[in-house]
Amino acid sequence: MRVSSGDFIRKFGTYTDSALSEPIIITKNGRERLVLLSIDEFNTLLHLRELHEDTKEPSPRRGQPAADASRKESARKLGAAGSRRKAQRR
Repeated sequence: MRVSSGDFIRKFGTYTDSALSEPIIITKNGRERLVLLSIDEFNTLLHLRELHEDTKEPSPRRGQPAADASRKESARKLGAAGSRRKAQRR
């Protein structure tokens, strides 16, 4: 079901009851902005996401070389940007 944000505000109780049986898509200016779900549906989505994440390759943990290299590269880029800003101010 799709409803405008104004209609949702006016009929909040009705739509929260409806969300127990189906997701409610809330629009603003004709664009989809939010979804109202029952807690059961939300928990199902969380469970599915956890299952999906369990099937992925584990990402490097903090302190491992790949993570350290990535952090160092980010810090280097940030440092370079800061140096350019200082040079532009002079």
